Amino acid sequence: MTFFRPEAQAELWRWRECIAGGMITLFGLWLVFGPGFLLAVPGWALILAGIVAIWLGVQRARFRGKDGGAGAVQVDEGQVTYFGPLTGGTVALREMDRLSLERSMFPAHWRLDQPGQSPLLIPVNAAGSEALFDAFATLPGLRTEHMLTELHATRHQAVVIWRRGGGPLEVGLLH
Repeated sequence: MTFFRPEAQAELWRWRECIAGGMITLFGLWLVFGPGFLLAVPGWALILAGIVAIWLGVQRARFRGKDGGAGAVQVDEGQVTYFGPLTGGTVALREMDRLSLERSMFPAHWRLDQPGQSPLLIPVNAAGSEALFDAFATLPGLRTEHMLTELHATRHQAVVIWRRGGGPLEVGLLH
């Protein structure tokens, strides 16, 4: 028996890192202002850890969308694999040269380009797509805030999120 509607459970699960960070921060505050001076030092450390967990949780929650998309994503040892109903493939993160967001499709798709291969298109709401946040975070020079902003933009253009070698990113259409 559950006390929450499935939609409320899904929303709480989406923000789970923030909730845990808030609880850690509150426990740290209790240690600092509660029992005594001896526990204040670990309390300050817990407050700092809780604030970091909240900050990371907000980024992860912004990345997560609704599930229910076609296919499944698996990230294993630097390789992103997509198992779709019609397409699929694998891209090695260290060999990838461009990450873009194709918003002209519904739902939007991540496009992972690797030289010598056709691009791998992954729906943003595919099962397991939340693992892509950590995978993309390993790309050198990726601006996480730029990625999250573009993910929630309402334009219907494809946009380059990251390109190997840095430099200014093209804005607008890829084709």
